[in-house]
Amino acid sequence: MRLMNSDLQAKTASYRATVERCLAELRRGGAIGLTKQAGNLAALALAAEMVEEASLASLQAAAPAKDSEAGSLRLVLTVERASDLGLMPAGGRGLAICRLPAEIGAEALRQLADPTAEKEDTPALGIALADDLPMPLAEAAIDLAKAARLLPAALMVALPQNGAANPEAALAPWVDGPFVLDCAGLTAHQRALAGSLKRVGSARVPLEGAEETEIIAFRPADGGKEHLAIVIGRPDPAQPVLVRLHSECFTGDLLGSLRCDCGDQLRGAIETIAKSGPDGKGAGIVLYLAQEGRGIGLINKLRAYRLQDAGADTLEANLQLGFGADERVYQPAAEMLRQLGFTAVRLLTNNPEKLTGLEQCGIRVAERVPHVFPSNDHNAQYLITKARRFGHMF
Repeated sequence: MRLMNSDLQAKTASYRATVERCLAELRRGGAIGLTKQAGNLAALALAAEMVEEASLASLQAAAPAKDSEAGSLRLVLTVERASDLGLMPAGGRGLAICRLPAEIGAEALRQLADPTAEKEDTPALGIALADDLPMPLAEAAIDLAKAARLLPAALMVALPQNGAANPEAALAPWVDGPFVLDCAGLTAHQRALAGSLKRVGSARVPLEGAEETEIIAFRPADGGKEHLAIVIGRPDPAQPVLVRLHSECFTGDLLGSLRCDCGDQLRGAIETIAKSGPDGKGAGIVLYLAQEGRGIGLINKLRAYRLQDAGADTLEANLQLGFGADERVYQPAAEMLRQLGFTAVRLLTNNPEKLTGLEQCGIRVAERVPHVFPSNDHNAQYLITKARRFGHMF
């Protein structure tokens, strides 16, 4: 029997609520349960950067008394972080599952997760690679850590069934039902969430040099940070609209940081759009996207700065933290444009990924408009890296 639309909506809302609870629990240092019905798999997971002695003891208590194929305490790292710790050759793919000694403490685990912390002597700790943790559950734990804006490192225990009727029953002694997530639906949920925005508020906000401006807020379905559309003038939906996609940058936009060119790009985009018309009264949109630090969040961006101060470039720093070179997605920007009535843009950017990203989300890019500003002594190398490593067109 096919489910009715209301049933599908209820199931989607229920799954979304479970994801939100799990993200909040990881951020507060609690353990969550992960399952996969195919294979009857179950595991406990805890964000490694949030581990304390009490939560570590709870996780160890759930592990089988004897290190068996069912698994005991494991640390899941990206291959980049595992390579940095000397656990595997550089250039591997996927995730690294690490077997941990029983006596390891919470402080050592936090340092293993964080490349900005004092480096541990990994061989001396007795850590080695293992392959006895179900990879779908490990991948889900890392995806959730990223979504929670935490370092992509997780402590996990795979639980044997021991006669349990299903994976949820195996988890029941260790974690409450609202914090148990079937990881089989996580990827589809994340894709759907990226484009699920609701217009929630707007107001006229005159800006310096662009007095005819309206700011419109869009909230994602998970209740997370709002994205903003800064609409300047009266853009015509019948024509490709001049648009700037701007990822929020607290340090550059608000504090005037000299480490990046974000503040210049934001204010420059507003000025360019405002003056783009033949009479000096232009029209267009700046989409101010809640994707700090190329999608890794402010805290992790600050960690990336620490790594850059130690010699890494901006791409290498992201990889050392365990993130991709650029974690941003373009579905929110495309959805905002569609809701505003625009399907074609003239894009203010130097980044070819933005052209491709918008096109893949169904927005036609009619023209790329260069958006270049002078460097300073603090961001010159950063701009060189953007050109050489990311392909930016200056």
